[in-house]
Order: sequence, then structure tokens, then C-alpha cells
Amino acid sequence: MSELLNAAARAKTASFAMAALSEQTKNSALEAIAEALNERSAKIFDENKKDLDAAMKAELDGPLIKRLRFGAQKLAETTAEISSLISIEDPVGKVSLHTTLDEGLELYRVSCPIGVIGVIFESRPDALIQIASLCLKSGNAVFLKGGSEALNTNRILADIIYEAGLNSGLPAGWLNLLTSREEISEMLKLDEYIDLIIPRGSNSFVQYIMKNTSIAVLGHADGVCHTYINEHADRQKAIKVVLDAKTQYVSVCNATETILVDECLRESLLPELIEALRGAGVMINGDKYVAEAFNTDEVTEWHHEYLDMKVSVKLVSGIDEAIEHINRYGSGHTDAIITEDKAACEKFMIAVDSGSVLLNCSTRFADGFRYGFGAEVGVSTSKIHARGPVGLEGLLSYKYRLYGNGDIVADYADGSRTFKHEHHKLQ
Repeated sequence: MSELLNAAARAKTASFAMAALSEQTKNSALEAIAEALNERSAKIFDENKKDLDAAMKAELDGPLIKRLRFGAQKLAETTAEISSLISIEDPVGKVSLHTTLDEGLELYRVSCPIGVIGVIFESRPDALIQIASLCLKSGNAVFLKGGSEALNTNRILADIIYEAGLNSGLPAGWLNLLTSREEISEMLKLDEYIDLIIPRGSNSFVQYIMKNTSIAVLGHADGVCHTYINEHADRQKAIKVVLDAKTQYVSVCNATETILVDECLRESLLPELIEALRGAGVMINGDKYVAEAFNTDEVTEWHHEYLDMKVSVKLVSGIDEAIEHINRYGSGHTDAIITEDKAACEKFMIAVDSGSVLLNCSTRFADGFRYGFGAEVGVSTSKIHARGPVGLEGLLSYKYRLYGNGDIVADYADGSRTFKHEHHKLQ
């Protein structure tokens, strides 16, 4: 039996214990993890510097290096997310249905953990903390595989989190770190032990995972996010929101990558928008008109995730073309409209087929922590099980509990008893 197979068997056993943990035990473990991360911050930063130095030596691209960096600010942000997670009520054991089938025969639908979850994520060490914390709070065991560029940082973070969890009463094997690409292929075969795979990455990567495993996959594809400036937009509001959506943090999946502008605004708002973007250091790629009018490169592929200080700009004839463009070239992640027209807003909200659809605010809001989920394990562009930022609820399933007293089906089959099926309102 391989080392990974042994680990998977231990994780499966651990998952049963995780499902039965009290809210107090889980919250105490989260508190201990946050405290341990702060206490050992110097070691974490040292290990991160090793990864950064190696990445720069290898001349990796700028967006990847930005995602890789884990300093005091990132540590503060992730520990704040842990605190937020602690404040959220335990999601396990919540009743979502109560039906009296017959006198003394009560049916309940109750939330429960999924079991063992394998998450493959990009070179963002803070993602490891978020994912581990969410799995802990939701009562799941977890396998983590981050990018090889962050190996040193991920190792120290996983060690600190696992040890703090054990010392707080979590079962051995509740968290596991994979360190090689070969282990991903092996993990995909462990359908006997692993219940769900969550890959974070490009569409091609997610498709590869889906085609090479019989384990359920919750896909997190690329983030080709749009901000559409409607003819009825407030000019100052539009520029303010677009600048935040594009520049606040460029190397993440909820940053705006394409800006759509109504044609009637090309003489008024568009020049000011281009000037503001360039003033913020953003490189413009445009459609034919934008490229010629503002001396930019012309866009050759509209489904493009820059993850950098670059953006595509396109003029559209109106809201119908904007919606059509987004549904054709977007990734179903997050898209926003800037408008003061209520009818345009509602049309956009209904017709755009994305996990998050926003009005007059930055696409950067599409995040588990900002939505109040505590954190997120990723953003799902799937439509089944979980969609949009996947927080605690996305890491839960449910079971039906039926409480009886010697009841048998034969009594209902022969007509001596009949079902009442009384549905109760939940408090």
C-alpha cells in the first residue's frame, strides 16, 4: 500500500470523527490555528522568501509572484478570516426539512459534512489557510495540493495548522499536504476514500481533472469577469468602480478583465475612462474602434484572463449586445453592470448566466469572506451543488433522518394505515 493510499485511509477514518466534533471543539481549533500562525510568523515569512527568491530566479511572470507573496498583511487578512469563520454558527446539523409522515413517524433533512475533500489550488499560500479552515469548520478531512512554486510556504503552513488542530482535539489524518504533481494523478484514483475534488485553475485543467477521475468534481474555472457601463451609468461612479474592479488586486479571479461600454458614451465617458485606466498603469487592448482611436493593440481573443494590469475594452450597441457578449465570452464567474436604470439592472441580473451578478459595485466583491461566508474554498462556475463563492454551505451535504416506533411499510401497503405528510415550518 502506497504512502498516499495509507494517508487516504487515515483521512477517511478521520472524516467520521470530524463529522461528530462539537462546535466548541472546532472553534477552539480555529482559534489555536490563528494564534499559532501569528506566533510562528517569522518562520513562515522566511519560508516564503525562499519561494519568492526561487520564483524570481526562474523568472516566473509577475502575476504569479504577486499571488505567491505572503507577508504580514496577508497573514493579518487570513487570521481575520479565521476570526470571521469562528463567529459563524456551526453549519453542521441544521434542519432544512421536517415532515410528519404519520403519527410517531418523523422525517428530518439535516446538513452533514461531505467527508474527505481534495483541493488543488494555485500558488497562493493564503488559499491553503482558507481551505483548511473552511474544511475544519464544516467537519471535513482534507487533502491540499498547492502550486510547486509555494512548496516551502505551504509546508510550514500545513505543519502549523495540522499540529494546532491535533492539539485542540482534531483526529490524526484530518489534514494532508501533497507536494508533487505525480500525487495528483494518484489521488484522482482514490474514489474509495475521497468524496470530492475541487480543482482551482484554467478550464483546460478542470476538464483534465474531470476526465481522469470517477470522484465528484466541483469545477472552479478561470475568471473572465466583465464590467458593463450602461448608457444610464453615473460617470463618476462608473470610473470609480471600474478602477477598483481592475486594479485593486489584479492577480485574482474576480478582477475585471473586460470592460464593455455603450456606444453612445464613446465621445463622453470612454475617453475619460481610458485616461483613468492608463493613469492607474493599466495597459489597454481594444476592439477596432478603441484600438484606432486610442492607439492600443486590438483584441484577438475576448475570452482572456490577464491576471495583470491589462484589460480589454469593447463598445457595444446596448444592453442586449453586452449580455450576449458576456454569456458567449465570459466564464460564468462574476459580471457587473453600472447603471441608474432599474429596468436595465433587472434585465442584466436575470439574463447574465454567471455565479455572481452585480449592480454598481466592483467585481472584487465576489468573494466568500466579503459575502460573509467566513472565507471560500474557491469559486464554482458549475451550476450543480454549489455556485459562485464556495463557503461552508458548499462543503456540506445532507442526510435524511427518519424516527419511528416499530413502523412497517406493510401497514401502508395493505391500506391499514395512510400517510399524513404534514410539512412543518422551520423556525
